[in-house]
Amino acid sequence: MNLTAFQQTSRDRVNSTLKQNINALPEHAQRLKQAMEYALLIGGKRMRPFLIYATGEMLSVQQKDLDGPAAAIEAIHAYSLIHDDLPAMDDDDLRRGHPTCHIQFDEATAILAGDALQTLAFEILCEYPLSSELALKRIELVKIVSHAAGYKGMCGGQAMDLAATDQHISQQQLEELHGKKTGALLSACVEMAIALATDISPQSKQHLLDFAKTIGLAFQVQDDILDVVGDSAVLGKPQGSDQQQNKSTYPAMLGLKQAQAYLDDLHQQALQALHALPYNTQMLVSFTDLVIHRSY
Repeated sequence: MNLTAFQQTSRDRVNSTLKQNINALPEHAQRLKQAMEYALLIGGKRMRPFLIYATGEMLSVQQKDLDGPAAAIEAIHAYSLIHDDLPAMDDDDLRRGHPTCHIQFDEATAILAGDALQTLAFEILCEYPLSSELALKRIELVKIVSHAAGYKGMCGGQAMDLAATDQHISQQQLEELHGKKTGALLSACVEMAIALATDISPQSKQHLLDFAKTIGLAFQVQDDILDVVGDSAVLGKPQGSDQQQNKSTYPAMLGLKQAQAYLDDLHQQALQALHALPYNTQMLVSFTDLVIHRSY
């Protein structure tokens, strides 16, 4: 299967799982349910589910066992975007080419939608159909996501990002910040696929974790670059918002050309980690190229 076909299959699978879970919610808070559906299903690259399915397939994990992790990580991601866009955070009006959740509904509903999507992620992990031989893996999956989404991961990274606004920080501090804010969820995708694999050596696991860490950093560097050179219509969000808010970014710290050179270096590091694996890594190589060269 080529990259485009695999992307579409991954997107269709995770969207179907998300729709099923939203549709199964009772109707006692219809506006909240509508806001959750809006934030989850108005679009999105579905890069994290793609990474879960690509890693899992490489490790011979059945797709049906990957559906829950893929939906859970996307619910966490959607919740984080809702909260990131709030006036108290990044104060954005546009997301995925549509009004942000608090603009489309209202601020209180958006906060609750984010809260509810976060808890929905853990409900999915606890309840989705899983092959009987993997049943004991549920707690490990919950642990991976809770670690990646909370203080030690995404939330902690977001707090560091807010604290670094209008400040001069080192490149090491910037990498730690983004390793948590952006990289933690991407690493969790690979970690969950590894957790569901029945036969993987410690060496292969370490190479995959190295790949995940590198691609998470590369993802953020390209995001920072696109904020400078991207097109708002393609990005689906305002171009230049990081610069306007004086955020700590790689182009601001290194300059645009040096940031692009750093991205190229991360690209090679990610490919080296994949080349060390005794598997068919072509889909993950394609994913890496997609992350590095994307325009959205």
